[in-house]
Amino acid sequence: MIQKTFVVGPLQCNCTLLACEKTREGVLIDPGDEAPRLISELQKAGVTIKYLLHTHAHFDHIGATGGLKTHTGAQICLHQGDQFIYEMLPAQGQMFGMTFQAAPPVDHFLKDEEVLRFGEHSLQVIHTPGHSPGGVCFKLTSGEESVFSGDSLFQGSIGRTDLWGGDYELLIGSIKKRLMVLNDDILVVPGHGPQTLIGKEKRTNPFLN
Repeated sequence: MIQKTFVVGPLQCNCTLLACEKTREGVLIDPGDEAPRLISELQKAGVTIKYLLHTHAHFDHIGATGGLKTHTGAQICLHQGDQFIYEMLPAQGQMFGMTFQAAPPVDHFLKDEEVLRFGEHSLQVIHTPGHSPGGVCFKLTSGEESVFSGDSLFQGSIGRTDLWGGDYELLIGSIKKRLMVLNDDILVVPGHGPQTLIGKEKRTNPFLN
């Protein structure tokens, strides 16, 4: 398994490349910014991207999607609950003093528990609404299990719920019912900040205790 995380954009989004070493087919999770840099990294890795996967549609997680779509032709994947936020990309940018072109259309709407395959590996979609209506996590089900939690769960924290469609109680419920039931030793790669473990968050995350 090829796994590389790139910290991109002013909000320091964790964008992760996962690819099969044998087939060189891969996915890119949350291409939030710096499209030229990400394209260069893909070329260096010698991989073909099958899916552009999005944990949610806030600008810092989708800002480079258009550029990556043009370069790779990969399918843009998002939960339909976040479509309205995705289509607001230029307006999102204006609110934060940034300029974005309209995002290209979504190619595939993700479903809860759907399995996405790339090469000899696969990811399972876990719908975790609360940070946004269509927020999802991606659980790597091949090799060493890990979860890419977007802005649902962070090391010692959780995602904010004061943006479009956010709901604090819903987010807490999503985390407890969908993530905290996973094995303690599963690695969590959040949308921002350092990695953590499910077990550590069960024991120490102040929002969950």
